[in-house]
Amino acid sequence: MKPSKRNTKAVSLKDAIDGFLESFNLQSKYSETHLIVSWEKIMGKTIASRTEKIYIRDKKLFLKISSSPLRQELLMAKSKLISLINKELGNHPVEDVVFY
Repeated sequence: MKPSKRNTKAVSLKDAIDGFLESFNLQSKYSETHLIVSWEKIMGKTIASRTEKIYIRDKKLFLKISSSPLRQELLMAKSKLISLINKELGNHPVEDVVFY
């Protein structure tokens, strides 16, 4: 059995981390965690305080909003919400938003 050759090319830290996350299928979990931490920054205190649950599954963002009028308003601005989230996360992990 031959030992594998070591890659001697210089790689940026960002590329190395992205490669690590991809090779261990952790990219979606990292995106979800990043979104949860950044939620108040993205949406503001008012919306963040009324958000009870948030998670990502199969490129869908699931939101549990405690205020019905706010949920309706976010539903009408769904495409803008997706755009804001993908801009923050950078790798387009969200394609749809589901309110429950």
